[in-house]
Amino acid sequence: MKKITIGPTDLQVAPFNLGGNVFGWTLDEAKSFELLDAFVEEGFNFIDTADMYSYWVDGGAGGQSETIIGKWMKARGNRNQIIVATKVGGPTGVNEVDASRKHILASVEKSLQRLQTDYIDLYYLHYDDEKTPVAETLETFDELIKEGKVRHIAVSNISPARLKESLVYSKENNLASYQALQPLYNLVEREGYEKEYAPLVEEYGLTVFPYFALAAGFLTGKYRSEDDFNKSPRGQGAAKYLNEKGLGILKALDQVAEKHQTVPATVSLAWLSAQPHIGGPIASATSVNQLKEILSSTQLQLDAEDLELLNQASK
Repeated sequence: MKKITIGPTDLQVAPFNLGGNVFGWTLDEAKSFELLDAFVEEGFNFIDTADMYSYWVDGGAGGQSETIIGKWMKARGNRNQIIVATKVGGPTGVNEVDASRKHILASVEKSLQRLQTDYIDLYYLHYDDEKTPVAETLETFDELIKEGKVRHIAVSNISPARLKESLVYSKENNLASYQALQPLYNLVEREGYEKEYAPLVEEYGLTVFPYFALAAGFLTGKYRSEDDFNKSPRGQGAAKYLNEKGLGILKALDQVAEKHQTVPATVSLAWLSAQPHIGGPIASATSVNQLKEILSSTQLQLDAEDLELLNQASK
């Protein structure tokens, strides 16, 4: 499988990023192991998690997802074959959004312990608190890289202005710089990323891994009426997309899916992968069948006609 290199780093990843937010939440340890095994058996190697996943289960500090991934890598002896991305700074039941040096230094040790590893391949600032100076955050990350605890850094949930400030600061001060961006981006929510972030991505050569790639499951096509939202614990998250535009996008997805004898989720992810600077979409799965369905998006080549139809429906 052709690998993608993240920015100018030495990180080479298969073009799909498995979301680990379901591990320890809607999937127990045994089911998580089954899914992770299936993922690597298909030739993929890039797993995305965060220290806050899944604090909402018990209102605590999180860490359930990292713990399961760490146990799995230890059991399989495959740490050196896996690219692990985790994150710091997100809100939990015990802390607010926090990008400070103190919080990062304390959190990285806990993540390393849970993941049962001595390094993190890609470490994201999960949320920017908008009050910690970018210098403090970046200098802390730079230290972690020099200590070998982190290989490269990335960012999510940051304003365009603070992202630009961060990239400029790293460059001017010869510090480690964000190499990847994890934005909200999908067929039903395009404008924010394309208008405000894509120009910075282009200018600084960032690799993009969109989260919410299936819009809380809406782009799978399984939510087409109010009654459908009771189908899953995450159903209500898709409710806001059930409008004229959303239904128009589903219609276009159905059309393209029928043409390629596939399903809307696969088409949605293939559309994302076809956009500039995308390293691969992030999506989670709760069964091996669902996983294989979404991984098949990496084999689907949409033609110009498909892309135009989807672009028109979603613009």
